[in-house]
Amino acid sequence: MKNKKVLIIAVVAVVVVLAVVLGVVLGGNKTPDPNPTPATEKEYKFGLGVEFAEFTAGEIGATVAAVVLDDAGKIVACRIDTIQNQFSVDEEVNYSRINTKRELKYDYKMSAFGTSLIGNKTVKEWFEQAEAYEAWVVGKTATQIKNMKTQVAGDHGYVIANEKDLLDAGCTISIEQFRDAVVKACNDAQGTTFKTNGTFTVGLAINSEDNGSTVSDEGYTVKMNCDIAATVMAGGKVLASLNDAMQPQVTVDADGEVTEQSVGKGAGVLKTKRELKEDYKMAAYGTSLVGNAKATEWYIQSAAFSAHIKGMTKAQVSAMPLQTMSNGSKISNDKALLDAGCTMSIDGIISVVVKSIDNAR
Repeated sequence: MKNKKVLIIAVVAVVVVLAVVLGVVLGGNKTPDPNPTPATEKEYKFGLGVEFAEFTAGEIGATVAAVVLDDAGKIVACRIDTIQNQFSVDEEVNYSRINTKRELKYDYKMSAFGTSLIGNKTVKEWFEQAEAYEAWVVGKTATQIKNMKTQVAGDHGYVIANEKDLLDAGCTISIEQFRDAVVKACNDAQGTTFKTNGTFTVGLAINSEDNGSTVSDEGYTVKMNCDIAATVMAGGKVLASLNDAMQPQVTVDADGEVTEQSVGKGAGVLKTKRELKEDYKMAAYGTSLVGNAKATEWYIQSAAFSAHIKGMTKAQVSAMPLQTMSNGSKISNDKALLDAGCTMSIDGIISVVVKSIDNAR
């Protein structure tokens, strides 16, 4: 009886071994599918939003947000940055800060405040709090962001989040501009779309420079030019890109009182070039910088540029051919882009787009 049991076990073992070997052989010889089903492409919307801060006698600032939305209108990616152009004035305007808060990172020194605006939480750096907010908005719609719970905290009446999970994530700073810039980006009527069946990264960048500030006995006017770009990348190539620009200025009288804040298109007008659309009045110049083509508005030329660089690598964007005009403007030397109507100066746009590609994450 014992020998019979041993024989049965041996037979079972042989059968198992044969089954494994046969499976390996058959699996190894299995012909791969010559026409595998490709991953389904999904379409996304890409938008950009800018929210200005109130200008002061020593600062001109704005918060910028870029978002990617799925076909249900839910955010799948968000990037936020703030430009806080700070300056002092004596015989001339001296800029003490033109880097963005994200670029400054630990040098912004927000954590030096010790404790947050709520409870006794340790203050995280600005970029860490911004990243917490970027993560929190994922999966939410513009309406949900607009209606997020807030509360007033601190001696200055800052509006901060009243969402426990966001506060627990360390975002305890004023979020009004975050919220409003993200909602604007979600509702960007000039946004674009892209399709992909894989992963992608998103980058955001802002470049600032003086734009002809003046100082006199009557006071001073600080004028700046800020170029903005947001870019979606996949496989080292541009899937989608949006660019914008703003020309903020603040006029201060001899007593140090702000008498005007604008973007150079009238007192109180705080809009980017894309937002101004026809009111930017680029077409009023009549003819473009090249040939005798009729000049189109800035936002139209901007969209033509963004469409033109789709599929390009960072190196290709950087190496876009330019020609210098008699007025010093550097415009495209690419017939396809010129024919598409982008005949304005684009060296600043190229620079900030390349920076946004470097910032993609």
